[in-house]
Amino acid sequence: MDWLALLRFIHVTSFATWFGTVFTSLFVLKTLEPKLAGSTDETADYPKFLQNFIKLETKVADTGFKTAIISGLLLAFFFHGWTTGVLVKSGLIILQVVLTMGYIIKAIQPLTYPCSRSDYKKWYILFTISLSMFALVLGVTFFMM
Repeated sequence: MDWLALLRFIHVTSFATWFGTVFTSLFVLKTLEPKLAGSTDETADYPKFLQNFIKLETKVADTGFKTAIISGLLLAFFFHGWTTGVLVKSGLIILQVVLTMGYIIKAIQPLTYPCSRSDYKKWYILFTISLSMFALVLGVTFFMM
């Protein structure tokens, strides 16, 4: 069995899963914006739906993230070594998690619905941070390593 190919497949698939959940959340939140940033009469069940969606999305994203980290560590340990590129990529992923989680705690968790459009735009700032970091990690991985 080709363990290197299997680990690469797992690593790329889990990273794509993590990335995909973030992208999916962006589309769901864009779709819900008129209801969650509207008047009180229009919100009804949407905040509960968003809360349930985020719980499910977090489970999938966490699984993808953890699998990407574990498979990445195994690839570095058994096949690639602890090169500068591996350390840079690891640092960027750590930075992504710190920036994303910090912003979630600071700006997203305090939101209540319905909220103003300006408050709702905090979600888009979160996705800008997250997707920019994904682009940076992928750019470093494919063009600088």
